[in-house]
Formats: sequence, structure tokens, C-alpha cells
Amino acid sequence: MSFSSEAKKEIAAALPDKLCCRGAQLYGMLECGHAFGREEISLQTEWEAVADVYALLLSRLCGVPAPQRDTVKRRTLLQQCQVAENAHRLAVLERFGHTGLEVSLRLNRANLDCDACARAYLRGAFLVCGAVTDPEHDYHLEFSVPHYNLSRDLLALLREVGFPAKAVTRSGSYIVYIKESERIEDCLTYLGAQKAALEMMGIKMIKSIRNETNRRTNCENANIDKTVQASATQVEAVRRIEENGGLASLPEELQAVARLRLENPDMSLRDLGAALEPPLSRSGVNHRLQRLIAIAEKL
Repeated sequence: MSFSSEAKKEIAAALPDKLCCRGAQLYGMLECGHAFGREEISLQTEWEAVADVYALLLSRLCGVPAPQRDTVKRRTLLQQCQVAENAHRLAVLERFGHTGLEVSLRLNRANLDCDACARAYLRGAFLVCGAVTDPEHDYHLEFSVPHYNLSRDLLALLREVGFPAKAVTRSGSYIVYIKESERIEDCLTYLGAQKAALEMMGIKMIKSIRNETNRRTNCENANIDKTVQASATQVEAVRRIEENGGLASLPEELQAVARLRLENPDMSLRDLGAALEPPLSRSGVNHRLQRLIAIAEKL
């Protein structure tokens, strides 16, 4: 089961306590679902739990029979719920202050009776048109809204409750989305998907540790490669001097470093310095080795 479906399952499992909030959640499902008008009121969803909530709230809050349910095959199997009778569709529209003759579907704020109703409406909208990407791959939460003006109303509502969402048009749909991982965690918690939010935090922590480990490993490997390359250059310089006049031709302080490097090609500069008599600092050893390289280049 996908991360998004787990989040929806968690949200669908708990209905709001207050009657007005249940109405607001149903309103979000109706407006952002497949169709909400005189000719058709229907929902198409991949998730049976979402279809169950839609059917339950419609029958309890609108005084109409439970909608007809079918399974239709598109790219995936879809649960389809439809209010079949014209009189029942009119009753549902009237319950939420709509006529079905509106030129453009908008959010009717009269259906948000209390402070918690905004949250309930967004819960309903997310259940029917929302999605959240698996945080293993990316951080993205979105609502794919079927109507332009309704998408703007949803965008405004999200911003009012503290989520700075953005909007874009994609393949004929109006997308309202949130990208920042912390905002997505807060939004999931707000909608009632606390387990999904905690799982996302855990995945983020593991990814952070993994990235830091990889960064350190890459850095250490780069340092090792750099050290090996430098050592090879130094050994080559010492051998060139040895073949052209011998190490005895060098100043005494360079002879000791040259012999030590030749005998210990894998030793670090710090360890080379500690092995000298008297001991020498890392920078001191490096300076003498650079002198040897300069001498070799002149030969």
C-alpha cells in the first residue's frame, strides 16, 4: 500500500465529532470529487474506505438513500458512488446552498460553521482529490481540483489556516500543492494523518543520517585518493634524485625525509614527522617534501 493511501486510510478512519464538521467534510468530498451538479453527483476513488465515508455521510446528513456503488476499471479498479435520482441530487445541492446552475463552482463559506469546519472541509477534499508523495523519493502534497475558481478558494483556505500553498495547472487539472517537508508533516497532522506524519519524520531522519554518512565516506575517500596521489609524486621525486646523483647529494635534513618517504609510501605526513629525529610538524614535513619535488623537477 502506498504512502498516500495509508494517509487517506488513516484520515477516513475517524469522522469529526461535531455534526457541522461532518457536514463540512462531506461538502469537501462533494465539491472536489468527480461531479457535483444537477446532472450528476458522483465520486470515483481507488480507495474503498473513502467511498464508504462518502456514502455514509451522504445518507446520514442529506436524507437521501445511500448512493449506488459500482466498480469500474480504468487504469486501476475504481470505486464509483453515484446519486442516481434527480430529486436526491437536488436535495444534496440544497443542503449545501447550491442550485447546480452556478456558472462556476465555488466554496460556499456558509457551510463552514465553526473554526474546526475548515479542517474538516480540507480533510474531505484531500480524501477525494489529494495525494502525498512517498518521502523516500520526494516531498510533495497536492490537491488536484476539478474547477479553477474552486482551486483558488481551496488555496485561500489553506493559507488562512497556516499553510502557504502554491497553485499550478497540469494536464487540464488545477493543482494546489505544498513542497516543504515540514509543512507537509504539519498538514498531514492537521488533516488527521498523525501516523503518516510521524513516518515521514522517521524517513527524513534516516535519509539525513544516510546522506551524512555518504558525505563523510566520499570526503574520506577523496582525502585518501589525494594522499595516495601526493605520496606517489613524492616517491617518484625521491627515486629521480636517487638515480641522478643519489640522496647523499641532498642537505642532511632532506635526506632523512627522503629515505623515510621511500621506505613508507603509505605513511601520513603527521606520522612521517613523528618518526623523524627530532620530530617535525606536519607542515614542516610537507615543506621538505615540496623541496624534494622541486629538486627532482630540475633534474
